[in-house]
Amino acid sequence: MINIADNAQVQNTTSRNRTSNADSDLTNFLGGEAALSSFFNDAIDPSSITSFGGSSGVNGTGSVNRAETINLSIAAVVAQTLPNGNLVIAGRQEVRINNEIRELLISGVVRPEDINSDNTIRHTQIAEARISYGGRGHISDVQRPGIGQEIYDILWPF
Repeated sequence: MINIADNAQVQNTTSRNRTSNADSDLTNFLGGEAALSSFFNDAIDPSSITSFGGSSGVNGTGSVNRAETINLSIAAVVAQTLPNGNLVIAGRQEVRINNEIRELLISGVVRPEDINSDNTIRHTQIAEARISYGGRGHISDVQRPGIGQEIYDILWPF
């Protein structure tokens, strides 16, 4: 039995701009510029044969204003029985609300004598309790640059 009152207020803003330029010429490239001129019939200027450049920008804004009260019953399984008789438990639950997925994870150590007759236990009676409640969805997606932008940043680090 989990009864937690949670309030969270988060605002994130991301802004990044980058501009880069690189120019190179082949005017004296081991004699290769002569071959280029004959191949393209003098229609190419070896001094401006290559030019690289680019600019990129990322702007993202997201906010969370959340007041949540968790009143859940989650099923957990006994993962291990310790030599002193205590039980190691673990449980997981996912709930989808619109385009957000809320995930609840719980694990810890329970004394058998703390388990109620209806086979429940309060989260405050779980030793070494690890309770994780979070989610993923559109708000998280807005904060990340697109995959194409991430690949571009890896391949063109200037």
